[in-house]
Amino acid sequence: MALNILVVDDSSVTRKMIIKALGLSDLPLGEVFEAASGFEGLTVLYEHWVDLILADLNMPEMNGEEMIERIRKNPALADIPIVVVSTEGSKTRIERLEEMGVRFIHKPFPPEQIQSVVSDILGLQNETSNV
Repeated sequence: MALNILVVDDSSVTRKMIIKALGLSDLPLGEVFEAASGFEGLTVLYEHWVDLILADLNMPEMNGEEMIERIRKNPALADIPIVVVSTEGSKTRIERLEEMGVRFIHKPFPPEQIQSVVSDILGLQNETSNV
């Protein structure tokens, strides 16, 4: 099963780092889509099937939390697993996101953490090996 993944971050460097970490993992990747804001992320979701979203919180136009709220309110998108990859440190905000079923990875992160969290969320523990 090839995974289609959406990476949403306003930093092209961070998007490339996340995509590189995904590429270094043994995850079965299909298409990896990129978006620079929550608004662009929603546009991609309306145009393509995505198995997982990796998103930052602090972005222009529409931040990650607003994007997540819209995704969770849309029945066609509500069940897509979401991982926030951010420098966010607010315990209250992180807890609010976790209540929406979102996982959290703090920046900076080792590539192994991306593989581990994605594998766990998608139930691929036995299908991947360590980076």
